[in-house]
Amino acid sequence: MKRASKKPIWLILLYSTIAITINAQHEEYEANSLISKEGDSLHYRQLSPLQIEEGKKYPLVLFLHGAGERGTDNKSQLTHGGRMFSNPVNRERYPAFVLFPQCPPEFYWPSPKRPDSFNEGDPFPLNAEISRPLALTMELLEKTIRNYPVDRERIYVVGLSMGGMGTFDLICRYPDLFAAAIPICGGIHRDRLNNFRTETVFRIYHGDADSVVPVRFSREAYLKLKESGVNVEYIEFPGVNHNSWNPAFNRDDFLPWLFRQKKDKNK
Repeated sequence: MKRASKKPIWLILLYSTIAITINAQHEEYEANSLISKEGDSLHYRQLSPLQIEEGKKYPLVLFLHGAGERGTDNKSQLTHGGRMFSNPVNRERYPAFVLFPQCPPEFYWPSPKRPDSFNEGDPFPLNAEISRPLALTMELLEKTIRNYPVDRERIYVVGLSMGGMGTFDLICRYPDLFAAAIPICGGIHRDRLNNFRTETVFRIYHGDADSVVPVRFSREAYLKLKESGVNVEYIEFPGVNHNSWNPAFNRDDFLPWLFRQKKDKNK
């Protein structure tokens, strides 16, 4: 007869504390779903400023998660980056609207499906219609801008891995919308950046030991944007594999850099 193993009380308390912390993080974000005219739905989480002052406008951050957080639970998309924005100190210092849409499991942000391989040729589409989840995300963004006091000069997009690819894709489709873009360990078909014109300021992150999405994609994107005269900065982490969002988020200047970007409304 096998005896059930007993976990030490400290381990049970640790698990309980972690669960409470995760649930508290989720509770900071309001859970919603966008239903399109065609009947498609997009789950998303929204973080709002702690206090909304009358007559004041606030930045809007769109966060695109990676492939591992796809699903229908409307929670997984907060796994990476969610706590950074909901942290009480950051919420007080950087009051903003933050959107975390969740890509359904059968889709991919920048294309109809995930490329078979990232290690052969150029796996990103050159000419493709916007994916359905990304189109719904734009509907969500436009709805948020209409219904909330959003500063149109301070709209940002951040994405990691699949979301980094989606970030590049959105800037190519809407070059005049965002004040800043942060694609992390992402990529894009380099020819889409030929003679590219945008006022969006880029900060690109990637680990040079990435075994999932090769670092060459970010290096190539940086060079193409630089050649086109785009304001772009590239930060590469030596020895870091695919999870380059961790050292990126841990940088002291990650949020300060993002929130100080503002479009020149005279241009």
